[in-house]
Amino acid sequence: MVILVSLLTVVATLLGGLFALKQRDKLHLILGFSAGAVLGVAFFDLIPESLNLAGNNFSHETVLMFIALGFVVFMLFDRFMSLHTCPEGEDCHNENHKGTLGATTLSIHSFLDGAAIGLAFKVSPAVGIIVTAAVLAHDFSDGINTVSVILKNEGSAKNALKWLIADAIAPALGAASTLFFTLPEARLGLVLALFSGFFLYLGASDILPESHHNHPTIWTTVSTLLGMALILIVIRLASL
Repeated sequence: MVILVSLLTVVATLLGGLFALKQRDKLHLILGFSAGAVLGVAFFDLIPESLNLAGNNFSHETVLMFIALGFVVFMLFDRFMSLHTCPEGEDCHNENHKGTLGATTLSIHSFLDGAAIGLAFKVSPAVGIIVTAAVLAHDFSDGINTVSVILKNEGSAKNALKWLIADAIAPALGAASTLFFTLPEARLGLVLALFSGFFLYLGASDILPESHHNHPTIWTTVSTLLGMALILIVIRLASL
């Protein structure tokens, strides 16, 4: 049952990524939406869920420290890997390491989404269905985000497709992994807090500024707000 349900996340992620690939001539608008979706997932999904799961064993201050730690760790990786990118003004064909870092983070998050589905079904089928609905709510955006972060950093469509497939398969692998282990809710909450920090940095410091580069800000701003609003709406609907 868990594996069959997780396959729905694979389909949703692939559809989102294929949409982004098909519409990559409107990349600035897709990036704007992607930034809003990433920030929306952090603010409306990961942070509340991490506080909820870890709250009984850890203080809110501890959870917030893990969010800050995630932000700082991703920033340090970003700055370190940026040292290896191409100098400005040169024609470089090597894919930016930042794109790989961002796509890796998104794929690990998708793996944890699948793990959350598997762990939820261990509690009860009803809880499993609720968690699955919440995951499906933003998996379409996850596909868009994965493709966007690769294309934004001078990656090829072929490489974006490769990472899209990895991101799409990740939830099914995460769900399957829970057949072999059980992670306490409190520790899962801290893991989600760490990824909240990753997503806050990825959305606000990387994708969002790039979406406005050499483009009118009004439509990219609207796209960002739409991305945040969509995530908020689907998460609220999923929790009904």
